[in-house]
Amino acid sequence: MESLQAIKQRFEIIGNDPHLNRAIEKAIRVAPTDISVLVTGESGVGKENIPKIIHHLSHRKHAKYIAVNCGAIPEGTIDSELFGHEKGSFTGATAARSGYFEVADGGTIFLDEVGELPLTTQVRLLRVLENGEFIKVGSSQVQKTNVRIVAATNLNMQQAINKGKFREDLYYRLSTIEINLPPLRERVGDIHLLFRKFASDFAQKYKMPPVKLSDNAVKVLENYGFPGNIRQLRNIAEEISVVEENRLISSDRLLQYLPSKGTNLPSVIESKKSSSEFSSEREIMYKILFDMRNDINDLKKLTLDLMQTGNTEKVNEESKKLIQKIYKEDVSDAETENQVEVVRINEKYKESDDYDFEETIDADESLSIQDKEIELIKKSLDRNKGKRKLAAKELGISERTLYRKIKHYDL
Repeated sequence: MESLQAIKQRFEIIGNDPHLNRAIEKAIRVAPTDISVLVTGESGVGKENIPKIIHHLSHRKHAKYIAVNCGAIPEGTIDSELFGHEKGSFTGATAARSGYFEVADGGTIFLDEVGELPLTTQVRLLRVLENGEFIKVGSSQVQKTNVRIVAATNLNMQQAINKGKFREDLYYRLSTIEINLPPLRERVGDIHLLFRKFASDFAQKYKMPPVKLSDNAVKVLENYGFPGNIRQLRNIAEEISVVEENRLISSDRLLQYLPSKGTNLPSVIESKKSSSEFSSEREIMYKILFDMRNDINDLKKLTLDLMQTGNTEKVNEESKKLIQKIYKEDVSDAETENQVEVVRINEKYKESDDYDFEETIDADESLSIQDKEIELIKKSLDRNKGKRKLAAKELGISERTLYRKIKHYDL
């Protein structure tokens, strides 16, 4: 078995952080087995190196190694890519095709961004993990495959499971062994080593002297959060190598290449934004419900006052104010009188707000405010020969309100 240092040199892994070393040691130990492995860690920490180590140190090293970016394949074609398809199984399937699980038989498949797999594909993958069986798209024939699956994700899998985006049974089958790679900000001692390695590589690539950092610049670099991890550090080193004429970089100069520390990854920003929007919508809904409750209470008090006192003038005035409050527009005395006209006094009522209405009028007369409103609108339109402007003026409402009511009542 190769030593840890030899493995690092072979796969060009830079760093001496204990957490990094522990992750590589686990990969070395698990490589000779056929156990499924799940590699976790933030985007840009170098998760793709672990499956390579596992494959090349296993008995499958002479067979195929296929890396599949699950997040880059459209949902409609992911099943065909992984499991293959038969001729004519869907539009454009002009010939049969072998999927990755068939091609990599005897070897290793690396499923990067496995958390992005559709739920239907997750079911198929679970079957492969359980008994090595799969079915091509458009076929009914069961095929066998003998592949080692190593998966990787930058998602919080427990959250994905709770949201119903990832199957819990599949997660436990994939994560028989889980290897976590630490983010760059937790590997402070490795940051300058990585920068020097990248600077040397770009100096050779672009045929120029390598850039170096001043002591203060090194401190600035090590204190930076690196939300993009090693990938971000590499891009910064390349940009400085190409742009800067002075090959000794000061701290002030370096700061120009480091985005604000408050900058987070897009997924984090989106998550916070969604939470804020949800909170705002919830507050608006609460306000609407409280306003509706207050309006209903006002209507109760208004009706009860009419039943107790019979003072129609006072009720007309209060009704007008209430309608203006609800509809946010001017209402005439005629309209409020029409609203109050349909309220009838019940001889018996409870002292509390909970009271009942009983019929105290002729059987052919309706207690419905809506029916009375429709009747009044019809009469006014007939009297004014269908002219909405004149009818609205007679009813004491705006033409816009009349048009809305005509449309609502389908008159």
